[in-house]
Amino acid sequence: MQTIDRESAGSARVAIVGGIHGDEPAGVRIVERLADELDPLDPSGGGGSDGDAGEAGLVRLILANEPAIEAETRYTDTDLNRAFPGDADSDEYERGLASRLTAELEGMDAVLALHTSHSAPPPFAIFSDLTESVRRTVTGLPVAHVVDASGLRSTTLDSTVQHTVSIEVGRQGSEEAVEFGHEACLAFLRVHGAIADKPPTFSETTVVEGREEVPKGGGVPHVHFANFEAIPEGAVFAEDDVYTHRVEEPGLVPILASEDGYDDIFGMYGRVTGVLKAPGEGDLRVYPNDERGEKGERRDSSADGSDGEPNDADRSKRSS
Repeated sequence: MQTIDRESAGSARVAIVGGIHGDEPAGVRIVERLADELDPLDPSGGGGSDGDAGEAGLVRLILANEPAIEAETRYTDTDLNRAFPGDADSDEYERGLASRLTAELEGMDAVLALHTSHSAPPPFAIFSDLTESVRRTVTGLPVAHVVDASGLRSTTLDSTVQHTVSIEVGRQGSEEAVEFGHEACLAFLRVHGAIADKPPTFSETTVVEGREEVPKGGGVPHVHFANFEAIPEGAVFAEDDVYTHRVEEPGLVPILASEDGYDDIFGMYGRVTGVLKAPGEGDLRVYPNDERGEKGERRDSSADGSDGEPNDADRSKRSS
């Protein structure tokens, strides 16, 4: 792991992490580019890798999984983004690395983790714990969607390190991912006051709740819908020689939809739950699309004694 500390224009301590997966070079290139662009940390300002930034704040840039980056492979022993919070005594390299990376990010006011995938555009953000810092990051990024992953895995960086947002910046290996990711990082630094080249901008962001992974079986895979595209009830989202995933519930959308991005899943099902409002424009919560009726009255999904959520078993029909 390589840690590079740079000057901040404000007092916040923020971090940007690239190279969590060694076969995603965009994050590595973005971190290296930012290291060249930002001013070196002034030792008299109290910053440094000992974690004490004093009043000056700092920007911490991290290249996480250096052996995997060197080998151009996703990981060496186990997926780093499935190994948090880690184990310092583990024989698995990434599990030990997760513990060290967690320590490097301790006390940060905001963290942005960079990722790419084989999935189709558009880029989007991911959070697991909605804090004021996370709201500021998400609504300040140039993305239209954010995935609420709080009900999914509990072993990712954004699910274990407070104030962390992950961002899928584009297609793996593309120049577009590097350019978009760089602009997204600058936006992140602006909204937390780390750079002052121009004022930050904020906008409402559509929140998509991550529901469940959609498994692959084997044979030739086919995916019929793109990320965040509404899947009509009764339509087949994805299929291979083992599974046919026919959606039997309205309102589902794909997340990380890909035929060859993962060995074991086609992606995930999600549901649009509402919007996240910018700081100063609303409370710290997701504003549901159906919160108010046509006459402005609040709708209570529990009025009929149910919570308004479908049973997991009803979300899709899988046949083999």
